[in-house]
Amino acid sequence: MNIPYGKQNITQEDIDVVIETLKSDLITQGPKVEEFEKVVADYHNAKHAIAFSNGTTALNAAYAALDVREGDEIIAPAITFLASSNGAVYCGAKPVIADIDLSTNNIDIDNLERYITKNTKVICGVSLSGNPVNLVKIQEIAKKHDLHVIHDGAHAVGSRQNGTFGIELADFTMFSFHPVKHVTTGEGGMLLTNNDELAKKARLFRTHGITREKDAMDIYDGPWSYEMISLGSNFRLCDIQCALGVSQFNRIEDNLRRRNLIAKRYNEAFANNDKLIIPPHFDLSEFNEETDVRSQENLHSYHLYTLRLSKEIDRLDMFNTLREKNIFVQIHYIPCNWHKYYRENFGCTKEDNPKANEYYESEISIPMYHTLSEDEQEYVIKEILNYVNK
Repeated sequence: MNIPYGKQNITQEDIDVVIETLKSDLITQGPKVEEFEKVVADYHNAKHAIAFSNGTTALNAAYAALDVREGDEIIAPAITFLASSNGAVYCGAKPVIADIDLSTNNIDIDNLERYITKNTKVICGVSLSGNPVNLVKIQEIAKKHDLHVIHDGAHAVGSRQNGTFGIELADFTMFSFHPVKHVTTGEGGMLLTNNDELAKKARLFRTHGITREKDAMDIYDGPWSYEMISLGSNFRLCDIQCALGVSQFNRIEDNLRRRNLIAKRYNEAFANNDKLIIPPHFDLSEFNEETDVRSQENLHSYHLYTLRLSKEIDRLDMFNTLREKNIFVQIHYIPCNWHKYYRENFGCTKEDNPKANEYYESEISIPMYHTLSEDEQEYVIKEILNYVNK
């Protein structure tokens, strides 16, 4: 038995709807794209949803729609996948990499203002592993300094904080549909926003900046006319992928419920072990198979389950030992400021963010996906405890 850290779940229903779309007249730029966008927007109480080829291109579009350009700076946390800040780098901006708060593993909001300069344009808050970042406090800081907010929710489909998905607290929220995420389209991403103008700019960006609206063109020769009015690219998601996305999203609440039940079991198994630190979490004591996830005031979506190890544990040896036992753990993430490109081009150093370093040097991601069986989870728990208690 091989137990990965994350895994897609493709059902016969998923296969059937994809085949049905393949047999239809339109397999790209057709009705399934709009259907998928509407399903995701409606669930999260968002006015607009715009599908993209992946989460990275969605972030690129978000920064571009906010007119991020050369000379601007954006702030993003050290512990995230590089796409969070790379979207701004593509626009010519400088990423400023902020430290994290070890009580949340998200960006350190209490010290966020020290990273703000006269060139700062956007704060990117990341909900690491699906633990909702505090967008209320980020938005307060952003308003004080006249900044924009992007919520990188790649891990956080369906997550809630204080009774809201937080769409109204960011200019854009981004979701990712990579195979290890809650919902997959193979590759895919989406931007959610309540701002009509920003939605229009993001849609333009994903289709080369081209419009077919007569009133938006300077030159109109007839019904065949189109005009490029801004710079963009082909970042579209096709109908085949969106058909899969719609089918997958129909199971989102079961997915979220199962992930929280798996997290609850991990928490109970590891909570009293002084060699392990369980991830930040909401109270799951009453969470069960009947729990209505939509009724939860606060919901961690658990894309990842991130343990931290005490200094006496040899992480490399543990990593290798678990993999030898077919438990394919992973590490999330190498701090952004450690990477060569960031060090050489933006003056970053490995010493910039001490709390992020402490997190990275102790973190290990263990299996978390909604089809993880009780027997598989019991095996994972047993082998981890055997290792740390030896």
